[in-house]
Amino acid sequence: MIDAVTLAVLKGRLEQIADEMDATLFRTAFNPIIAEAHDASHGLYDAETGDTLVQGKSGLPIFVGVMAFAVRATIAKAGRGTLVDGDVFIFNDPYDGGTHLSDFKLVRPYFHDGRVFCWLASVGHWHDVGGNVPGNYNPVASESYQEGVHIPPVKLVDAGRLNDDIVEILSCNSRQPTSLYGDLNGQVNALDLGAKRLGELIAEYGAETIATAFAELRAMAARLMRAHIRDLPDGTYSAEDFLDNDGIADRPLRIALDLTVTGDRLTMDFSRSAAPCAGPVNIARSTAIASCYVALKHVFRDVPANAGCLEPVDFVIPEPSILAARAPKPVGGYTETILRVIDVVFQALAHAAPDRVNGCAYGTINALSLAGHRRDGRRWVMFSFFGGGLGGNPEGDGLNHGNAPISTATIPPLEILEAAYPVMFTHWALRPDSGGPGRHRGGLGAVYELELLEEQADIFLFGERGRFAPPGVVGGRPGALNRFTYPEGSALKSPPMASKMVGLSITRGQRLRLETPGGGGYGDPRQRPAEAVRRDLRLGYLTPEAAKRDYGTDGNGS
Repeated sequence: MIDAVTLAVLKGRLEQIADEMDATLFRTAFNPIIAEAHDASHGLYDAETGDTLVQGKSGLPIFVGVMAFAVRATIAKAGRGTLVDGDVFIFNDPYDGGTHLSDFKLVRPYFHDGRVFCWLASVGHWHDVGGNVPGNYNPVASESYQEGVHIPPVKLVDAGRLNDDIVEILSCNSRQPTSLYGDLNGQVNALDLGAKRLGELIAEYGAETIATAFAELRAMAARLMRAHIRDLPDGTYSAEDFLDNDGIADRPLRIALDLTVTGDRLTMDFSRSAAPCAGPVNIARSTAIASCYVALKHVFRDVPANAGCLEPVDFVIPEPSILAARAPKPVGGYTETILRVIDVVFQALAHAAPDRVNGCAYGTINALSLAGHRRDGRRWVMFSFFGGGLGGNPEGDGLNHGNAPISTATIPPLEILEAAYPVMFTHWALRPDSGGPGRHRGGLGAVYELELLEEQADIFLFGERGRFAPPGVVGGRPGALNRFTYPEGSALKSPPMASKMVGLSITRGQRLRLETPGGGGYGDPRQRPAEAVRRDLRLGYLTPEAAKRDYGTDGNGS
């Protein structure tokens, strides 16, 4: 056992190690998606099982679950060879390690007294890793080979020596090799720092005390999660939601959950979900489990971020299915599907714990890629994601123009995008009437309009919620639908697949416009205080027509 004060101190110190690793990569990465948007994560993992022990507070929550699978894949690979201090493995296998090919995982064993004490791991979203579409969000991919280069677990660093051949292979398969090289070295340096800080901590407290702290923190997370589940009424609670399409066949795809509470255990059954699809909205089983973890952490916020969270949770995910895809099914748009998994968890739990759950967030990252050549012949690739409204909640309105609930990443600032790429944003504003009506309104989505400053660019969009709006809960209503428009002749057009687009080219001075969804509302809109409606009207969040329609008042007493 370990006393409560020492445990609290060690919890903070261990989290600080992961936080410093996060900060090191954010400061050194060349790619704005890591450096500015913080699409990366670091943590410490169990020596034998690969289970999550500690994760940094700035890293993406979705990586907590999937990185455990990534470390297990590394352990399996390392078991077939010689493992020594200073080794680092690298890979991006989306079926073993989860997520998609853009997310490169680096995994390093930490040795103490000649044995692996734990694993350190880093994951970051690289700028471009090959495939048919610059930036790798290919909405019409029918195989993972069309999404990027696929690297199994291999030794990047052997006993402290960098394998330059691996680096050359990776660089050769990227449209942005300089960005790749910078991000790769940032991740290696983050692991070096983590190993140094962990060594200092062990020298101060001793390996046995640190190992005991790992076990206690996991047990604490499991106890807290069991207690929260025990507070829910026993029963089965069901919800379903839909993806617009898979980018190839224009048919909706069901994501369905039957959530059963039995005492202090939770069963999450996704058997009614769609089969694997032709397009790139499939996800691996590890990714589905990780998205459930993120949803549960939103509801039960005091549970520490480690593997103990999921000890009282059982998963039923048929294989294969859209939530348990196998190679070479395309998985590049995994973000859209995990957002829908989170949404159905919120909707199901709203029946069991209405005082805890918020309305669904805007439900799409709207991955937009622009690619072209500068006047001097250099290639440029802009990849970014965009924000929207978060759901209304029991305590208040949803956040306006927030980021997706899969992450703590930030939306890249327009100043950074304009400085790095030949584009100019002519509109960057909140979208009126986009928040779902409710006693607590959903947050507002945004309106982005950008103009091309170079001669020509190819455009690729991978989005969702163009046909199925973000639902509200407890009587709240949906937010606005996603909307993307582009020029065609003298008219503005929208993609036939609603929010997915390839084969589009624009020229200098032409503009793209993206109007993102708001979050779903919480509670009956007619219970919203009149002063809150008047404030929304005063701030321009709501038009008089929408106020009259949704809240029964136009703000003037009628």
